Order: sequence, then C-alpha cells, then structure tokens
Amino acid sequence: MQFTETPPPPLHQNSITPCSNFIMNNNQFHRTRPWPGFSTPTTNKALGSVKDANCMEQLLVHCANAIESNDATLAQQILWVLNNTAPPDGDSNQRLTCGFLRALISRAAMTGNCKMLTAAMASTHPNHAIHTHKFSVIELASFIDLTPWHRFGFVAANAAVLEAIEGFSVVHIVDLSLTHCMQIPTLIDAIANRPEGPPFIKLTVSSCDADIPPMLDISYEDLGAKLVNFARSRNVGMEFKVIPSSYADGFASLIEHLRVQQLVFTDRNEPEALVINSHMKLHYTPDETLGEIHHHSPYYSMEPSFSSTTSLRSAFLKALRSLNPTIVVLVDEDADFSSTNLVSRLRSAFNFLWIPYDAVDTCIRRGSKQMEWYEADLCWKIENVIAQEDVQRVERLESKRKWVQRMRNANFRGISFSEEAVTEIRHMLDEHAAGWGLKKEDEEDHLVLTWKGHNVVFATAWVPSY
Repeated sequence: MQFTETPPPPLHQNSITPCSNFIMNNNQFHRTRPWPGFSTPTTNKALGSVKDANCMEQLLVHCANAIESNDATLAQQILWVLNNTAPPDGDSNQRLTCGFLRALISRAAMTGNCKMLTAAMASTHPNHAIHTHKFSVIELASFIDLTPWHRFGFVAANAAVLEAIEGFSVVHIVDLSLTHCMQIPTLIDAIANRPEGPPFIKLTVSSCDADIPPMLDISYEDLGAKLVNFARSRNVGMEFKVIPSSYADGFASLIEHLRVQQLVFTDRNEPEALVINSHMKLHYTPDETLGEIHHHSPYYSMEPSFSSTTSLRSAFLKALRSLNPTIVVLVDEDADFSSTNLVSRLRSAFNFLWIPYDAVDTCIRRGSKQMEWYEADLCWKIENVIAQEDVQRVERLESKRKWVQRMRNANFRGISFSEEAVTEIRHMLDEHAAGWGLKKEDEEDHLVLTWKGHNVVFATAWVPSY
C-alpha cells in the first residue's frame, strides 16, 4: 500500500470512543511531526484533548485491535494521531505512550500485519532500534541508588537473610537477581559486623544467556573477583561460582548443581544455611507446562511426580522446596503481564509502567544520559510485552497475590519482616522524593513499596512448611 499526499482517511464510524472523535476533521490540527505522505494542516485546536492518559490508553487499545485484525487503514489513522500527541521528549504520559506506539509498530512488523506501518516507522523514527546501555559496576550501583525501585528489595531481603542465618558458620547464597549482585556488598558489610563473627559465604549465580537490561559491561567471572576482593577487605571469606543455567528451562541445571552440593556438604557434617535470593528474575521463567516446553525437561528426572501438565514455574518452586532452604526471599514488581491476550497485556502494562516514567522525573534531569538509559530499559520491557510472543516474550510479571499462592502450593509458608527491617526501609525512603511509601499486606505482613499510593514492588520471605 502506497502512502499518498492526502490526510488519513476518516475513521470508521463508531470504531473508537468519543475521545478520538476530534480527528474526524483533519483540518483542525497543526502537525508538528509529519507522518509520511500526509499533508500538514495549519491549526491546532484539538490535539490537547487526547493528551489525557486515559484517552491515550484507549487509542493504543484500538490501535492494537486494528493491527491484530490487519486493518491497516484504521491502524494508520490512530498512529497518525498518537505520533503527534506523544513525542519522545514530552511529559511522562507522552513518553510512556511513545514507547507503546513504537512497540505496536514493531509488533505489526513482526507479525506481518499492516506491513506499511514498518515504512512509516522507518520514516518518522529512523533510530527505532532500542539501544540499551551496558553499565560498568560503578554506573549500575549509582543508577540503582536513584530510586527505591531496587533498593527497597535489597533492604528487605538483606534484613530477612541476616536474621535467618544466625548461628550458621557457612552461608550459601544463591542470587537470582536482575541487578547482578548489586545488593551483595551491603549484605557483606552487615555480615562482617555480626557479633559472633562472620560466616564463610558461598555465592552462586546463574549465567545469563540473554541480553535483558540492565546489562553489565564485564563478565560474571570478573564481577565475582571484585566481590571476593571486597569481602576480603571486610575480613569475610567468600567463594564465587557461576553455574551455566537459564530461566528458559526453569534453572534446571542450577537446581541439579545445588542438589549435588547438598549431598557433598552433608557428608562433611557441617551446618550450612541455604539462602535463595530472587530479585525480579523469576518472572522470566516460562509458565508453560513441561510438556509445552520440552518433553524431555530435566525436571522429569528430578521429580518423578511431575507430569507434562506441571507448570515450569511451579516445577522450579517445588524443586526449591525439595532442597529445604533456610530462607527464600522473593522480590518482584506487583503487576500482571501474563495474559495471552494482547489488549489485556497492553492495559496492564500501561497502567503499571506510568509509575517509573512518573517517578523518574523527580530524580533524573530530562535529556541526561541517565534518563536515556533508564527509559531505554523501559522501552525494552514495553516492546517485549507488546511485540513478542511465545518464548521470546519473557516479561511475564505476575501479581503478588499469584506468587503468594504459588509459594504456598509449593509447601512454603510466609514469614514476617522484623520491625527493624521496616524501620530501615522507612529511613531509606526518606532519602528519596515524596511519593514513595510502604505498606504491609496479608497475614504474613508482606511488604509493598508504593508510589502515590499505587503498588510497585513487593517483598516476601518464605521458609519450608512442615
């Protein structure tokens, strides 16, 4: 389909909600960023009426439906509007909408629907590819300190771990963290000050086989050497091990490694605490059944009770329980991107991801490199949620309620965080902009970080239920 030198055709009657009726007369608008092939009207009376977040969401939903039904004309019309009302350098809602706009066009290109939209994106967004930044260790540590998004989970998890490992001479920490062990130095500091003296720390991580932001510019082996040296400087003995293991198969090889290590250590008859620290990484594990993932999943041999209908997430949690860990800390974002329906995912993502866009305006100067890095990572997430499907769609967040039920089904019971941990979190939040808050939920007093009253990140702690 060729782009012409005329404005986009009128919208289908009754095809979208009243917030979009303004584009029925295209001569009302002054186009600041021309869409390929469309003429430029001269006045600007109605664009402001769609800058409301609710209206932008409705337009994105209708655009998604048009792309899914291969209605190129309607999709082109709505994208023309969004292109003018959501600049990449606008306010937080506009930048959020721009991220979804780009993701929808990527989806159209990937699915083969509305192929003309690919040409439109190439003309208006020549640098469409998302360029995520590879951080140095110092950059990433400073970046994380900008907001409580990750710090909240660090403080809560470290407090729970310190309490759980009292009396142990050896502590084995399995760090399944999106932030590449950035919480470990603070934990080492706290362990070094333990009255009875520090235990020996064994730190195990899984190698990452995909470029999921934030990314580091050094290998895990080099990162481990830095952490071991840091621990030594605090008079804490530590070993660091990287296990080739992927979330794609539910960290099966990591589970097998831990089982072998437990057998070896049991023979030595020494007390060892096993700590599983999951920070925003478990939601990358697929929720398909073992049969859908692979008929020869390693979990079949590990757990004969598992069947082809067992969810891979459930299999991982039940395998964890069989290791009898001292404590499991699960921290993640409190949202649900798990639907197989595109529109449902779009609505959930739009109504959650406004939070990081809104919050970042309080701590990062617009136009700075840090802002560019921050929003590139967000755009990567949006594109993965919207444009990808099947195993490529790894951003499958689940709500706290769903994870709590999963943990209970795996025979874990929740434990409360101490008042000292709550106090420390509140002190940490005082270092950041007004708007961040803390609340307790459920009978176990699970902790939830909030932004302007909306749930953001949850922290839960678990022990085996007998």
